[in-house]
Amino acid sequence: MTVEQPREPQADAHIVVRDLTMAYGSFLIQRDLTFTVRRGDIFIIMGGSGCGKSTLLKHLIGLKAPAKGEVLFGGQSFWAAEPEERERMMRRFGILYQKGALWSSLTLAENITLPLEQYTELHPSQIRELASLKLALVGLTGFEDYYPSEISGGMQKRAGLARAMALDPEILFFDEPSAGLDPISSKLLDDLIVELRDSLGATVVVVTHELASIFAIGTNSVYLDPESKTMIADGDPKVLLAESTDPRVRQFLTRGEEQT
Repeated sequence: MTVEQPREPQADAHIVVRDLTMAYGSFLIQRDLTFTVRRGDIFIIMGGSGCGKSTLLKHLIGLKAPAKGEVLFGGQSFWAAEPEERERMMRRFGILYQKGALWSSLTLAENITLPLEQYTELHPSQIRELASLKLALVGLTGFEDYYPSEISGGMQKRAGLARAMALDPEILFFDEPSAGLDPISSKLLDDLIVELRDSLGATVVVVTHELASIFAIGTNSVYLDPESKTMIADGDPKVLLAESTDPRVRQFLTRGEEQT
């Protein structure tokens, strides 16, 4: 009889989540989550409302410790590390929050220069030049001195993305990036995410329930089930659509609109 050996993390693994349980006190959110995010992936965290997608993101970016299990970045355990080392690891992250989270009292350039001023020793002129470059990368050349209230929602998302890239992160985390956007703006943001992944060589993790985005940009994914409170599928979303026989996964990926 052949005994299956435990699988080792893939050589190209950037993030490994192992036996993760998420809970608020005694209230279980998700349990037994084990998956790998490869370098260069656009990894989708997906599932129905209330399944714990955003909570999982908080565990990945260091805002909430797991009830059990571990998260490894490049083979190093995040939650087992000393606080100083965790902070160094977090500087490799860039985060785009659902509503952009731009400082309303600061211009777009000032929003981007803030982390550069705090974490680098660059000259102010170099910082200003970098801020302009980051805004140019997301198509906002000439908007350096605009305030968030003076631009559209889609532009605010792009400005938030520029700030997320301020420190040249290895990993970009997005929480519902298309929320509140019209279909055209959402498509443009999807295209931008792929373009930046390709040009910067970053790994991208996206929380979303938008099917158009899931299939347009996702190269890997995990599906969190709110009823069983665990993951029931992982892999390329297009492959899951074609091959999954689990009715919960199929219903989510087709929204119940499959033709009989």
